Amino acid sequence: MLAAEGIAKSYSSRPGRRAQRQAVLEEVTLRCAEGECLGIIGASGSGKSTLGRILLGLERPDQGKVMIDGRERAHRGAVSAVFQDYRSSIHPFFTVRQALLEPLRGKRLGRAETDRRLEEMLEQVGLDGSYLERYPHELSGGQAQRVCIARALLTGARWIVLDEAVSSLDASVQAQVLELLERIRGMHGIGYLFITHDLEAAAFLCDRIAILHEGRIVETLDRGRLGEARHPYARELLALFRSGLGTGTDALDADKEGKG
Repeated sequence: MLAAEGIAKSYSSRPGRRAQRQAVLEEVTLRCAEGECLGIIGASGSGKSTLGRILLGLERPDQGKVMIDGRERAHRGAVSAVFQDYRSSIHPFFTVRQALLEPLRGKRLGRAETDRRLEEMLEQVGLDGSYLERYPHELSGGQAQRVCIARALLTGARWIVLDEAVSSLDASVQAQVLELLERIRGMHGIGYLFITHDLEAAAFLCDRIAILHEGRIVETLDRGRLGEARHPYARELLALFRSGLGTGTDALDADKEGKG
């Protein structure tokens, strides 16, 4: 079980000892079982990417803790990530082979075994072995993101933080990658923390959805019970989604601005 309890995080608005601090996350508590997909949906500035970095161990919270199976600070190595900007996630001068070798460093695998694992992982994400010698600029957006998914799987992590991992892809490719993620979850029993502003994508992939608003989780709902939301922000978001006028928090914010 991956758990975050009472997470709080703030940043200084300007340098200096007396600088006022701005709260980004307040009392965030969540749990994600191995093999589960937990959606974390929120608007820009809601704190969702900061939460993702804390879950990855890239940042430390001001308060609260992250635990794996009840052990604090055990999440390094157990949690990997796929980010929105797939282009900068792969070194521009690395071939796909070199990018995929990074998580295997130190494992003392022979060349034949290494090649077998790389080709097997590429096959699982829908690419063949010929892609090993390609550079990032020779890949489409969907292909580059598939390489990032393969690299995250090669770490052996039990959970992957997917931080807006499909939002930069066009609609048809996004659908393909979402289906790929669902298939991989079934194959590996891996858990996802799917961070997004897109409720439609979250409703397709996630078992439960946590709605993050102004640094707090205001509602957590099973995918099949989204109509039972009680918090006003969650209800507005879900009503807009059901109306077909928008698929996520960006549409809700635009709708509010239009009425303002």
